Amino acid sequence: MEIIVIRNLDTVDLSLLLEESKKEGYRFLERLVHEYQAGTNTFKNPGECLYGVLDDKNVLLAIGGLNVDPYCGNQGVGRLRRFYVSAKYRRTGVGSNLLKAIISRARTHFKVLVLHTDTEQGDRFYLSQGFEKEELYPKSSHYIKM
Repeated sequence: MEIIVIRNLDTVDLSLLLEESKKEGYRFLERLVHEYQAGTNTFKNPGECLYGVLDDKNVLLAIGGLNVDPYCGNQGVGRLRRFYVSAKYRRTGVGSNLLKAIISRARTHFKVLVLHTDTEQGDRFYLSQGFEKEELYPKSSHYIKM
């Protein structure tokens, strides 16, 4: 498996992850595509990036992004966005490795990284990765200091 920087979302086949996420009731990958196509979130601001995890056949297994937090108005706060791992690859280290890459990038640009999750599974995952659960920042459920 390989973690890549996605510089142009239009060059990545997101269809399998998109379909799977919709079946699970998640709409944030649809928002990722819509916002990217509309130009409202292309992960191009300083410090921002979009990562993917590919298998040996170049199939996208996971995706996750880093933005300047649009809700707190502080350039020192980054936000984990559109983080999704295919169900088949959860609890295999794919998500942890992807998150570590995003955190590594965040450390070079931000003082704090925040996120929002409303699932118990997500809560357990982020706590296990060193995040703290507290709503200190607008529209966030977890944070980690860089």
